[in-house]
Amino acid sequence: MVETAGPALSVVVAIVSDTTGRPDTRHLELCLAALIRQKAAATMEIIVPHLPGMTGIAALVEEYPTVRFVEVEGMRTYTGRSGSREHHDELRARGLAVARGSIIALIEDHGIPAPNWSANVHAGLSPRFAAVGGAIENGIDRPLNWAVYFCDFIRYQNPVQAGDSAFASDANIAYRRAALESIRPVWQDAFHEPSVNEALRSRGEVVALAPDMVLYQHRQGLRFGSALRERFVWGRSYAALRGRLAPQRRVLWALFSPALPALLLARMTAIAWKKRRTLAPYLKALPLTSMLLVSWALGELAGYVTARPARRGRAATGGSAR
Repeated sequence: MVETAGPALSVVVAIVSDTTGRPDTRHLELCLAALIRQKAAATMEIIVPHLPGMTGIAALVEEYPTVRFVEVEGMRTYTGRSGSREHHDELRARGLAVARGSIIALIEDHGIPAPNWSANVHAGLSPRFAAVGGAIENGIDRPLNWAVYFCDFIRYQNPVQAGDSAFASDANIAYRRAALESIRPVWQDAFHEPSVNEALRSRGEVVALAPDMVLYQHRQGLRFGSALRERFVWGRSYAALRGRLAPQRRVLWALFSPALPALLLARMTAIAWKKRRTLAPYLKALPLTSMLLVSWALGELAGYVTARPARRGRAATGGSAR
């Protein structure tokens, strides 16, 4: 029996749109459509790890027969309710574990890759790089969408500097399979982008950015209340993970948390001023952005004080910060 070669590229799509609500497939459908339409000759597999019984998955299985939908059971981190996001990292790890490509990319269901995204993944991942992250742009021109985008991805807005980078987002990144396998214990239970990238660097590997590898954040139906709750959840999750990695610094970070909104806003404003491309929408969204940053800081404070993420209810039997 002759074995067929694996795909050149595996794309693992993490469903993260359930942080403050029940999981569904509204965002995922647009993401998959954009991946299917990619302009690239290289073979590509698309993997969607998902919670059992997720609304809308059955219809997408029929609509996209070439996509690998992987139902993940026995999750340790899924609470079964909104208000947590740790299961996203576990779903990413489950998707990575079944990927067969020599290059493995990670994106989110909120992300719409540009038509030439997959081709530019191959072009950007030069032989000396273990991983390459791409640029991330805002895809919906509304003040709240801009505010959320600026909080999440302003430093990934083009122009980004091509080449070696101290940061890259798990919302748009591609790894060499061999590099990921070399540090498998770091991500096999849950994929935390800072830990993974730092583990690669500690081995002498290079993580880079590629400005042509563009993806658009496309948050549909965004509401201010849910955006505030999401900031709190993500901030608390980030702080809980950070506190576990360096418990001796938890008290210091907790005391510093009230200063975070001003510090983060100053940093974001400096980036917006330097890049200038979206300075007008940045200024228009500034009041919303400021309130989202306050919610994030409150989440961080809660994470440092409690040393645990926001988990409500019992862990379900069936089922970054950036």
